[in-house]
Amino acid sequence: MKSILRRRHFSRNILIEMCVLAVLIALLIGWQFDFVNSVYFQNQLTQTGILLNGAIVALFALGVARIIWLLVDYAREERAILQVIDNLEQGFKPLSEVPLERIISRRYLIMEQLHKSHTPINHGALASTLMASESTRTSFPKFINNILILSGVFGTIVALSIALVGASDLLGAMVNMDGMGMVVHGMSTALSTTITAIACYIYFGYFYLKLNDVQTNLMSAIEQLTSNHFMPRFQVQTDTILHQFANLIGSLQELLGQMKSSQKSYQQLAEEMRDSQSAFEDLETRIISALLDVQRTRIQPINEEIGDIKRLLKLGFRLPEES
Repeated sequence: MKSILRRRHFSRNILIEMCVLAVLIALLIGWQFDFVNSVYFQNQLTQTGILLNGAIVALFALGVARIIWLLVDYAREERAILQVIDNLEQGFKPLSEVPLERIISRRYLIMEQLHKSHTPINHGALASTLMASESTRTSFPKFINNILILSGVFGTIVALSIALVGASDLLGAMVNMDGMGMVVHGMSTALSTTITAIACYIYFGYFYLKLNDVQTNLMSAIEQLTSNHFMPRFQVQTDTILHQFANLIGSLQELLGQMKSSQKSYQQLAEEMRDSQSAFEDLETRIISALLDVQRTRIQPINEEIGDIKRLLKLGFRLPEES
């Protein structure tokens, strides 16, 4: 994962580097245009040199166009991977806002389909299949890279053949200036085709290696995402189950400990409630006794006073005493 994060725009940087180097080469050709014109275009007895150099440049241009196309496509793949990483870090769905035609999307969907069909997921087979599929995309640049230098050798051989034809004419008639011109033309063509092939090979070979670096970096990021994030979602292994079961047992043990602590707390609370109830009953008994004592102490004097009032009334009204 660190490689793709460290090289967030690796493909785009290679494209910028290609453009900058192409501009520098164009400026160099413009600066030395007289030399280029004299080597490639002036005093050409035949069109052989132009045709051979044009063929080399055409192969070179086709290979560069293919590399540019692949780099642009890999830049899209890198953006998709970065989007998946951001989704995982933010807790979203992995393929949120990721195009389904991207490689990382196809990898996730394949693993999801295998998981739903209860099929074991072989990460090695998926990686090998992807690498084989992507290697076919670079077959044409690889072909161009292999034949560019050979095209220069072929041009040199053809030019030397022309020079030998001119040399044979020169030997046949020493006064034949056309033969001497053909020899010079052949040697010049051999030189120009060699220069063209070597220059194209150096430029193309460098960026072909960079294309391989981009592809390797992309495949590495995909496999890291697969092993670190996708496999734990879909793959069921014995070690994974045992690890999860051990974690479950640990959680149950913690839960049992918490339940024991809660039970002790409930027992203490029940004892405190019983003590509170006993204290409340004692308090209630004391209050009732106190009320009864207060009632007795207050009612008895009143009864005595009422008895005195009755006696006084009887005496005052001279009422007979009760028998």
